[in-house]
Amino acid sequence: MERLSAVAESRMFGTRRVPLGRPLGWLARGAQDLRRCPGPGLLHGLAAALFGALMILIAHDHFWLLSGAFSGFLIVAPVLATGLYQVSRALDRQRVPRLADALAVWKPTDGRLMVFGLLLAFAGTGWVLTSASLITGFSPVPIRNPQDFLRHVVLAEQSMLFEVWLALGGVLAAPVFASSVVALPMLLDRQVGILTAVFTSWRVVMDNPAPLALWAALLMGLTLLGMATGLLGLIPIVPWLAHASWHAYRDLVNPAGLETRPWR
Repeated sequence: MERLSAVAESRMFGTRRVPLGRPLGWLARGAQDLRRCPGPGLLHGLAAALFGALMILIAHDHFWLLSGAFSGFLIVAPVLATGLYQVSRALDRQRVPRLADALAVWKPTDGRLMVFGLLLAFAGTGWVLTSASLITGFSPVPIRNPQDFLRHVVLAEQSMLFEVWLALGGVLAAPVFASSVVALPMLLDRQVGILTAVFTSWRVVMDNPAPLALWAALLMGLTLLGMATGLLGLIPIVPWLAHASWHAYRDLVNPAGLETRPWR
């Protein structure tokens, strides 16, 4: 019954179809938000980079774990950006956002955001464990560094391990992306339930398969670029993508008639 109610609530408002190149516009507007209010965003990016450095420090000689952890980061990244959605929301309303506004969303006053964040964390953890089990169980030699991963997993001629690893990652990442692409900004912006936000996110993806596929590729590619620069690139890229994701939500969802969350 709750699921049927969420479907009905999701259909109370519309989704918008956008042209294929619209994700580039989201990136442009995200960059504009970062320039207008750089402080909170760069602090989020620095925290992401430091977290990545901590993972490297802990698992530097277990690349099988490190590869899963970094790819799992792509799954949980949307919830880490929740505070920056608040910043973009304030800028949209011609308000001057503060760091305190970005941090306020982490107060345990909204169970919906916390529950959804935990679900994404479980999904990310599940992928890390699956990735580690697959590589350690089927690789012919121990994978301790990027060179081992490249030689014995990616370029192995007699093995399909890398292809299976990528396929499993895609099987997990695709539904997570479809469930969350606009769900978290919507939960921040509107008084709707988790299932309503998830169903809306799926409707957005089904209405815009090509633009959202491009958007997913841009998110993944830019995040990988940030990682490839010794993690320093994550400092501007994480907030850039977070602000752009807010504008993706605003562009794709027409929430007319639903209650807006009070400004905090």
